[in-house]
Amino acid sequence: MQQLKLSLASGTNAGIKPINEDAVACNVPDDTHLLTFKGACFVVADGVSTAEAGQQASKTAVQRFCQEYMQTPDSWSVTYSAEQLLATINNELYELSHSFSQQQKGFLTTFTALVLKSQTAHFFHIGDSRLYHWRTGVLKQLSEDHTTVLSEQRQFLGRALGMDAQVKAQQGSISIQAGDRFLLCSDGISDFINDSVLQQQLSQISDAKQCCDSLLALAKTNRSDDNLSAIVINVEAIPEQSFDDLNQTLTRLPFPPALNPGMKLDGYKVIKTLFASSRSHLYLVADELDGKEYVLKCPSINYDDDALYIDRFIREEWIGLRIQSPYVVKVIRQCRPRTFLYYLMEHLNGQDLEQWLELQAKPLKPSQAIKLVKQIAEGLKAFHRMGAVHQDLKPGNIIYLADGSLKIVDFGSVYVAGLAEIYSPLQQDAALGTAVYSDPHYLLGHNSGVQGDIYALATITYELFSGGYLPYGDKVEQCRTARDYDKLRYLSASQFNPVIPTWFDRALQKGVSLDLAERYQSITSLLRDLQQPNPAFLHEEVKQERKANPLLFWQLLSGFWFVTLLLLVWLFLIRR
Repeated sequence: MQQLKLSLASGTNAGIKPINEDAVACNVPDDTHLLTFKGACFVVADGVSTAEAGQQASKTAVQRFCQEYMQTPDSWSVTYSAEQLLATINNELYELSHSFSQQQKGFLTTFTALVLKSQTAHFFHIGDSRLYHWRTGVLKQLSEDHTTVLSEQRQFLGRALGMDAQVKAQQGSISIQAGDRFLLCSDGISDFINDSVLQQQLSQISDAKQCCDSLLALAKTNRSDDNLSAIVINVEAIPEQSFDDLNQTLTRLPFPPALNPGMKLDGYKVIKTLFASSRSHLYLVADELDGKEYVLKCPSINYDDDALYIDRFIREEWIGLRIQSPYVVKVIRQCRPRTFLYYLMEHLNGQDLEQWLELQAKPLKPSQAIKLVKQIAEGLKAFHRMGAVHQDLKPGNIIYLADGSLKIVDFGSVYVAGLAEIYSPLQQDAALGTAVYSDPHYLLGHNSGVQGDIYALATITYELFSGGYLPYGDKVEQCRTARDYDKLRYLSASQFNPVIPTWFDRALQKGVSLDLAERYQSITSLLRDLQQPNPAFLHEEVKQERKANPLLFWQLLSGFWFVTLLLLVWLFLIRR
């Protein structure tokens, strides 16, 4: 079958400015499967010059979109994939702009993306960078300038990526033909080369690189006072068959039947069943092509008519592909067609942390325990960097490997910040997570975001250092309402392990505080207080010691006056 064939060129430079706040990115996969099912991706972004972090914002936006678009599930449409990515990227930039830890403020950028897939061009646009389509000598601007004009000399940008908590992008699509050309450019090009000249350049210079270089040079000749960026794409050939209905086709993939050792599925031979429940099944399989072993996760046939379950299962794969960390299980990008709904993960030769802890002497040595905590924390940070929250962190979802390293597994409860449901009450049949490790806010139907993962991490840390005990004891499992949780009282870890200092115990207590205003806001803050004494906690320790002996001050004062009296009597006797 005829494949999509493109030729292209891109360029960006600072122009007459001291730094280049523009960024461009292109991703045309060599892999036939990716090119067919995901297409080719092109992005131009122009960091807002009045924002201090415009350069970082534009670079982040183009790199993240081009890389992560290819990691979205095959079953997602181009539009749905782009919407999810733009929401998460916008959320990251917006949070950075409003973070007290950032010295720079204003992570804002324009954004124009083009995805060419099968016989269709899809575009997504925010701001005043531009997208043009050229066909048989006629040039048309597809993007709309999100600017407000006050006068001929004064105008301002009305929309940018990272400007608001929710992103509102222009979306569109057109059918493409062989011979079509596309131009993506920043306003350093479009403001200094009018449309008639752009049309002339695209009509006369067929080679993509020569055309791109000519536009950059012409804008500079025309005294452009801005950064210069352009991408020129020539459509050489298009597929014979359209894949517009791909999303519907793939989401209708049948659920695999229960698999037994020796059975084969799309070139993977089942070795054994690793796990089976009413919601999913895990199998150890071997690739018949190279013999490599993987874990194959299948949905349960109990939910084959549940659209929300199917969507959540598909999203698991996407989340796993986005999270790249040595402390998180790796989801494998598949490059062969699937006849059933499933996804692959790396095979981890180890046991879950809960099983491993049962065989260890308790409590663990502090050096060993803190090493484990730091690895879990790094895994969680990988989720948080991508705007994701694990929401079901527990020892059973952490694999302990033979070399002493850890990996977080299970993406079934993960939610992604920036999506509509992330900070709204959870709407599902059962509460997320396990009672003793999950933030009570989750269990009461409210999403506490990153702070929920901090609660789970602090609880696991408490368990490791105390020798298997929990911050609120077993009573937490009987809690059902907010009133039940209000009755809970923190149990000092030092009563189970006397070597735990007060400052360390206070860090644990803050990490599992039921009041979100008191709980840590970041994993970094929790780790810092676990590894070195927080002066505030030391001050509290001194105050507690003073409070523990309220007569100490008066005893010292009385002693001082008694000694003074003896001295006066002695002096009186000497003078006599």
